[in-house]
Amino acid sequence: MRTLPEYAGTPQGPLHRWNRVTFVPPLAAVGVVLVATDARTWWDAVVLSLGVIAGLVVMARWTADDDTSRVALPCLIVTAAVWPFGVLVADSTTAFYGLTIVGPYLVPRLPRHRVAAALGLAAFVAAAGATKLTQSPGDVRGVLIEYVLVPTALTLAVTGLHFANHQFYKVIAQSREREAELAVIRERIRFASDLHDIQGHTLHVVKLKITLASKLVRSDLDRVEEELREVHALVSDTITQTKELAYAQRRLNLSVELENAKNLFEAAGIRVRVNRDAEVDERVNGLLGQVLRETTTNILRHAQATRVRITLSESGITIVNDGAREGPLPELSGLATLKERVGDDGGELTVEQEDGRFVTAAAFPGLRPATAGLRAATADLRTATPGLRTATADLRTATPPSAAWKDDR
Repeated sequence: MRTLPEYAGTPQGPLHRWNRVTFVPPLAAVGVVLVATDARTWWDAVVLSLGVIAGLVVMARWTADDDTSRVALPCLIVTAAVWPFGVLVADSTTAFYGLTIVGPYLVPRLPRHRVAAALGLAAFVAAAGATKLTQSPGDVRGVLIEYVLVPTALTLAVTGLHFANHQFYKVIAQSREREAELAVIRERIRFASDLHDIQGHTLHVVKLKITLASKLVRSDLDRVEEELREVHALVSDTITQTKELAYAQRRLNLSVELENAKNLFEAAGIRVRVNRDAEVDERVNGLLGQVLRETTTNILRHAQATRVRITLSESGITIVNDGAREGPLPELSGLATLKERVGDDGGELTVEQEDGRFVTAAAFPGLRPATAGLRAATADLRTATPGLRTATADLRTATPPSAAWKDDR
């Protein structure tokens, strides 16, 4: 069970690598200096170090783009306990250091009441520092400045910076979503354009031929039959092209889709690694390209991915990405439709989600054993092609047009 909500707005790609380099080492160095300065005994050093370490753990997990929900609350409790210890036991004015790392990080990521939480955090820091007055009642001004005003002001300042930082990454996430939506819209426009090219011309020609046939129906039946046969052939060809377009086999190439996917991922700050175990069989090239295109769209729209690995084999493709949301496997209608198409061609499409990773794999296990036989059959077919063409020509010559039309019907 999650103790804190799933946080949006985590750094992506080069941004979180930049944060890891620029934030963690300086924060660690400052923490070491503060502990060395304020600790008077080894016990003080141990407790104060716990506060610094707790803060660094949260910061390191965040800059590494890992899930912080399991460590954030325990680290907040540790840093909140170290501050009163530093005030009352260690006489440390900087024991709130770890709390200014963990608290301001958590507050902007709460689902609601973030302003109230920020004020509550500042109030706790001030109240814990004010307890020093019980030990030093004669130095009210010094206690208020060193243990109340300075820690509270720093806590509020860092919290404000985290609010701005969180909003920045939220805008980046929204930009990625918009980019994915634009990619889908562009694909729909391409599909509509191709569909118009296929069917617009066909419908126009069919209209003209039907009009001509209707004029000749009483005077030249042979010409009418010829026109109707051409209409029938034209419609059949259009149906075939439309199916190819619907199955994304028309003008689809795996190499082109692979390059397009790499460009989209890199533009979104996602690292991509491509492994080629073998050259992909041409018989499944288009269908695997469609699997890659659909998976790319799903990663950009539904995952907070930072790494994607694409593995190509002779008869399949595997795409693995991190950043998958926890919970049950989401319903992805595009992949569900693809699963049926892959199955119809003798393949298998599987999707798995585990430990924040999403795996999409398509394989055609029957292709490899059949490769040699296919090549031999192809050679035989090429050898027999001239005879086949001659037989076809003879059949057309021997078949009257009216009989061919009746059989076709």
